[in-house]
Amino acid sequence: MSTRAPDRRPPDRGFGPELRDAVTLRGVALVTGVLLLQFGFILSYIGAFHSPTPHRIPVAVVAPPAVAGQVVEQVNALKGRPLKARTAAGAEQARQEILRREVDAAIIVEPRGGTDTLLVASAAGPALAGTATDVANRFETVRHRQVRVVDIRPPDPEDGRGLSSFYLVIGWVVGGYLAAAILGFAGGARPANGRRTVIRLGALALYAAVSGLGGAVIAGPVLGALPGHFFQVWGIGALVVFAAAASTAALQTLFGLLGIGLAILLFVVLGNPSAGGAYPVALLPPFWRAIGGWLPTGAATTAVRNTVYFAANATAYPLWVLAGWALGGTAVALAVSALRPAAAHTQGTASARSG
Repeated sequence: MSTRAPDRRPPDRGFGPELRDAVTLRGVALVTGVLLLQFGFILSYIGAFHSPTPHRIPVAVVAPPAVAGQVVEQVNALKGRPLKARTAAGAEQARQEILRREVDAAIIVEPRGGTDTLLVASAAGPALAGTATDVANRFETVRHRQVRVVDIRPPDPEDGRGLSSFYLVIGWVVGGYLAAAILGFAGGARPANGRRTVIRLGALALYAAVSGLGGAVIAGPVLGALPGHFFQVWGIGALVVFAAAASTAALQTLFGLLGIGLAILLFVVLGNPSAGGAYPVALLPPFWRAIGGWLPTGAATTAVRNTVYFAANATAYPLWVLAGWALGGTAVALAVSALRPAAAHTQGTASARSG
């Protein structure tokens, strides 16, 4: 005789209870946070890139003493103030100022003939060199003169449009905050004590060293996009990865899961469009111009680009910015994780006494 197996399916509780179990308040809050990040991403990227406008691009002017001051005044009086001019003693000085990243271009007025020369360095950003060329052409047209463009430092042939530094840094930054986020998911966003935070930061430091090495190998020997300066690029990579990772760890320690969203806001939503990659900082709207140099993505992009193409000129400031994020993130993570157990112990003791 056969017997029917008992039906072990859970009873149908109805749509309402199932909905409450499937869509919790915490889930709604997290999805709302994702939606806000999505809107922020759209706003930040379109806001930064929809209308690139030059703003006081620093240029040097080389001209005979009798007319040098007049040319500088004319350049600075251009509508919208796209250029910020100053005089240079000669063509060689102007060239060195470009390579030292003191100016982005130089106008050399030829006293004989009707053609002047514009020096640019498109390795610092083809969009910037192109914009300087357009402005110089308009300026010279008004003066009934022509301009000849000389690119004194173009990007490497394998570094298409000079964007490899930017994309390399994006990869490093993404790796840094994702590594910290994954460790947070695996071991708890808020470490139980200071010792565990030290262990986590140590693991992130090791990851940063390996990540920096891998990025330098891929961008240099493997693809040839950023040849030379291997060890310097490796060092910058390790620093920016740890800066992103330590800062994310600090945000997680402070805010738990919300800290990951804040890291994405800082490093992706705000950091990428303001970094001077797709469009140099001088072409961005005021808000993005103001924040770009203070965020790891912008600082690291400048440090890598200037190291590879400009003999490491003007890299001290961006390296200090990266060090500040790394040290600040480490200090906050250690301090908060060390203080939290003491605070919890104090609260527990107070509850026991009141009971």
